[in-house]
Amino acid sequence: MNTPNNIILLVDGLKKYFPVRRGFFQRITDWVKAVDGVNLHIERGKTIGLVGESGCGKTTVARLILKLLELDEGKIIFKGIDISDLTEKEVKPHRKEMQVVFQDPFGSLNPRMAIGTSIEEGLRILGVQNSRSREERLAELLKMVGMSPDCADRYPHEFSGGQRQRIGIARALSVEPSLVICDEPVSALDVSIQAQIINLLKDLQDQLGISYLFISHDLNVVGYLCNTIYVMYKGRIVESAPAEALFENPCHPYTKSLLSAIPDPKPREKKEVKFQEGDFSDSTEPSSGCNFQKRCSIGEPRCEKEDITLEKVGEEHFVRCWNVSDNNF
Repeated sequence: MNTPNNIILLVDGLKKYFPVRRGFFQRITDWVKAVDGVNLHIERGKTIGLVGESGCGKTTVARLILKLLELDEGKIIFKGIDISDLTEKEVKPHRKEMQVVFQDPFGSLNPRMAIGTSIEEGLRILGVQNSRSREERLAELLKMVGMSPDCADRYPHEFSGGQRQRIGIARALSVEPSLVICDEPVSALDVSIQAQIINLLKDLQDQLGISYLFISHDLNVVGYLCNTIYVMYKGRIVESAPAEALFENPCHPYTKSLLSAIPDPKPREKKEVKFQEGDFSDSTEPSSGCNFQKRCSIGEPRCEKEDITLEKVGEEHFVRCWNVSDNNF
């Protein structure tokens, strides 16, 4: 599959189903469609956001891209190379180009290892044997994320949550990746610290030209950092658009529900409420049709029987909804 030079990552038709086993013999009785035909792409030096409620499949998408899980169907094209079916040995040369920053800045660091050793680990794997070169690179990385090189001999428990996340970012950057996947990297931090980490990520992108896949459930953060936003629900992308267009003209009822849940900085001012008042008590997977049908207040009979693909409704704006043409949510 040919990809434009400005596209660093192209995901096409990604699927991952997990079996549901029941009974004494643990027979497969059903399948959980964790990722069900996801398409997305990331341009070089840009950031895309992947948002949705817990359990919608965001992290599974990240693990598939990183080849930490084997996909069932689909293609992953990274820097023009199809890595979908590569073995562990074959994908190893590409791993340094794709790194990850985890949600828990403490759990992702070895508590028995000094932070300098943790950051240098990637350099050793890459074959940088010269200790002087590793020390110089370590000092450079710590300064890059706003920390002193003198911290290298200290342990994770000696740092705050924000500092530990800076260490995690430095470790991800140690091997000079082209793409960094940020899996809810600020959700465990205080609001003031969140702003510092987000600004750090933006500065590093401007400085190094790296691309981000930013996974979050916080639309305020995603709207500030990302160029394009993909909204995910039960394993499917239900809407994608440039960040500004998504906030100004959300089309899918689920997207509108997410935006309506954002805390209002001026609660005393009247505003139009767009929250969908469907049946949110039943979140089971429908057997056919739209997977949002049981929670949607504007559903039609065909939503229960017929599936729909993402339809273009504007410049780079796509929505998975039968009623999108009416625009009367």
